[in-house]
Amino acid sequence: MNPYTIFADIIAGHAPSSKVYEDQDVVAFLDIRPMTAGHLLVVPRIAARSLAELDPAIGGKLFQVGQRLAAALRSSEVQCDGVNFFLADGVTAGQEVFHVHLHVIPRTPGDGFGLRGCPTSPQRADLDYLAASIRGALGD
Repeated sequence: MNPYTIFADIIAGHAPSSKVYEDQDVVAFLDIRPMTAGHLLVVPRIAARSLAELDPAIGGKLFQVGQRLAAALRSSEVQCDGVNFFLADGVTAGQEVFHVHLHVIPRTPGDGFGLRGCPTSPQRADLDYLAASIRGALGD
């Protein structure tokens, strides 16, 4: 795996960023292409292209830091009413930078951002079939 991404440069201090948090495991900074004002990225210091490559403890840390940042956004000048977390894993999911990262997106009424989709109404038998398949894949 080629560990180079712009995030590697930001983590190393070789590229500019507007950092809001960092510790031994993760770095958080403002997105340069924000969906809304205050849009943050939480990035592990150790490069992992996908969730499958990410240490589960570090994955948990991304969300713990994201939770703290969500509270900080609400108390800051951003003054958001809500927060979305978004993590794209793979091209089809919308991942553009292949270094796992959690988006922390502050939300206010009428901000224009939203997740759009076409929900379906599957039958319970179909849901149960898929649930059994996923449980089996867990290997527990």
